[in-house]
Amino acid sequence: MPWYARLLAGFVVAYAFSPIDLIPDFIPIIGYLDDIIIVPVGIWLVLKMIPPTVMAECREKAAAAIASDKPTNWSVAVIIVAIWFLLGIAIALWVARTLKR
Repeated sequence: MPWYARLLAGFVVAYAFSPIDLIPDFIPIIGYLDDIIIVPVGIWLVLKMIPPTVMAECREKAAAAIASDKPTNWSVAVIIVAIWFLLGIAIALWVARTLKR
């Protein structure tokens, strides 16, 4: 991949995660406009700079990773869902008690 594409990708990621913006976010509507425009345009430019052969190779790797049979740990999934479910019940009970007072 060309160095300038990597550099632009780094700038786009840094801008997306940076708390410093060109237009401060506290300005209504306009503050978020720079994020809504600059980040997608930067991603689009980076994708256009990547050579087609590199993009095809990466798409093949992604398709192979999706198609591979990875083991699924259903017991951990059930535990996580149960924790969220119990947390939701606890929050609902807390809200109900708070509203009764």
